[in-house]
Amino acid sequence: MVKALMGKAFRAAALLAVTMVAGCGWFSGKDDNATYVEQPVDQLYNRALDDLGAENYKQAAKEFEEVDRQHPYSVWATKAQVMAAFTYYQSNKYDDALIALDRFIQLHPGHKDIPYAYYLKALCYYEQISDVGRDQGITQKALDALAEVVKRFPESPYARDTRLKVELTIDHLAGKEMDIGRYYQKQQQYIGAINRYRTVIERYQTTTHVPEALHRLVECYMALGVKSEAKEAAAVLGHNFPGSDWYADSYFILTGEDFRIDDK
Repeated sequence: MVKALMGKAFRAAALLAVTMVAGCGWFSGKDDNATYVEQPVDQLYNRALDDLGAENYKQAAKEFEEVDRQHPYSVWATKAQVMAAFTYYQSNKYDDALIALDRFIQLHPGHKDIPYAYYLKALCYYEQISDVGRDQGITQKALDALAEVVKRFPESPYARDTRLKVELTIDHLAGKEMDIGRYYQKQQQYIGAINRYRTVIERYQTTTHVPEALHRLVECYMALGVKSEAKEAAAVLGHNFPGSDWYADSYFILTGEDFRIDDK
């Protein structure tokens, strides 16, 4: 899955843990009431990496943030901001990750890790996408964030995966429209259903839901007694998806003939 791939980012970050000595006040132990002691920043950063590798996410996030707090002008601090966000992401604390990423993006717009920051921000939304039966506000945010990555960094290492997720997210939004359309149709609220199906056809025309949406239009128009519109929808369906079961079903509704029988 995505988070398995994100291990690459962790390994890349680990390479930054070179010797760099500087005094800092920090806590000993791992509880919230620990006393502060002097500690070199490289040890602090490496400890955070160790905790991240051990999946001690809460502790690792605190340690990365402490690097940033104690050494705000060091290269360690800049990387620690990204790593803190990554740690929150790994522990599914998406809101905390988004706050950290927005701060990093605002403070370091020209940093070499900016493409990754935007990509990680998009993933935070993407992994919260719920099933089509629920509100899709987060899905739209995911789509906007993914599109931002493609627009800003089309040649980045994250562009290919982002484009794939854009397609999947759009398909998910189309699925939501179909779900609502089917509900209206079942309730015999045909105008509302037609509007939803047309949204799929016009706004999400590259998705897998288009053939069904066209067929559902045929059903709705026939239910309303508007056969000319039903024939038009069926013609579009037959032209673009001539071998689909959806077209066979529409053809049967309009003619009473099942051409699939002839193929057997």
